Amino acid sequence: MSPHLVCVGGEDHALRIPFLMEVRERGFRVSAISSGDEAPFRRHGIAHTRYGFDRFASGSGRPGAIRMLRRLISELRPDIVQSFDTKPNLLAPLAVRGQAPVIRTINGLGWTFSSLEPRALALRPVFCGLQWLASFWTAVTVFQNRQDQAFFEKYRLIARGDRRLIGGSGIDIDAFTAAKRLGPSAMRMRQELGLQSAEVVIFVGRLTRQKGIPTLLKAIPHVLAKRPNARFVLVGPRQSEGPFAVDESEIKRLAPHVIALGKRQDVPALLGMADAFAFPTQYREGIPRVLLEAGFAGLPIVASRMPGCSDVVEDGWNGYLVPPRDANALASRIVDILSDRPLGAIMGGRSAALVRERFSLSRIVDQYCDLYGRTLSAQPGGGLALPPFADGIGNRRLGGVQ
Repeated sequence: MSPHLVCVGGEDHALRIPFLMEVRERGFRVSAISSGDEAPFRRHGIAHTRYGFDRFASGSGRPGAIRMLRRLISELRPDIVQSFDTKPNLLAPLAVRGQAPVIRTINGLGWTFSSLEPRALALRPVFCGLQWLASFWTAVTVFQNRQDQAFFEKYRLIARGDRRLIGGSGIDIDAFTAAKRLGPSAMRMRQELGLQSAEVVIFVGRLTRQKGIPTLLKAIPHVLAKRPNARFVLVGPRQSEGPFAVDESEIKRLAPHVIALGKRQDVPALLGMADAFAFPTQYREGIPRVLLEAGFAGLPIVASRMPGCSDVVEDGWNGYLVPPRDANALASRIVDILSDRPLGAIMGGRSAALVRERFSLSRIVDQYCDLYGRTLSAQPGGGLALPPFADGIGNRRLGGVQ
């Protein structure tokens, strides 16, 4: 019988459907629990159960959410539980408590360690205590970047369990390539948006202060002073972001130089029409998926020197890293890229090769399936028949990455 993996996440858990499908292809039975919409999971034949918590509230460990999750785990009877996202990473180990081995992936340290607000500073010791407590019921803690792993080790936040570094959740190279090929051409996208001859700088992500949108908006007049034909396209949700959202008036005052498109499903095509990617986040990311997508699209990147970003962008090689909240440095590097298009093309090519080599979905799932196999084999009486891709030796028997 195939091992049953239950994957627990938050509102954006549907973004991991390609990951779950790939794990299923390796022989696991897969179910999902999240606070998001179940329809995308159903469309791909993945069993999904919804549970609720408020991602804007600070009471992530409230007993009601833990009891609900514990009940769901009891009903699903998984062989292994995988969690992603800040609050699920705390809730899942506390809810499961020995019913199955838990692997939690630290995909960034979130608002608590990104914001300088007094409330965030006050919550940091609480966060550290909860992480330490959750580790008692965690078999393995996975980190997506080196800096988060170093932070946990420095402050001894892992009381029990193993640890491993796996760089992100990966991107589906074939699906991204197909979406870009089947979508509108770059010329057509530019025509639809009135950007035919513009130098296009694109951002993809939540339109929040934590993602650095105010810094980007402050940088735009400095860019326009030297590159008056530049236009900035913002792709991502704003209204759903509650107290973190950037005010719409801040964006509109820079029209027509800034276009906010909201959440879109045609990101590969939008990236394909751009000349540069700006990611001024001041958020402690894991490995930002959008950086991988922008890199694979062949775009030179200007990103903040923040955890996760520095795992994808090497300053001066495939883009530039600038201090967070530094609008002048951000503007200067955007101008550098727009002013030297041959160098930008070289940087973009390097990014695409890097993503294909290190961050492809297939490569990432290889590492997770190896981890799942080792974890299951280490359990008392662990005689479960493992899929051929997850036998604990890390080899894909039917070709691919060795």
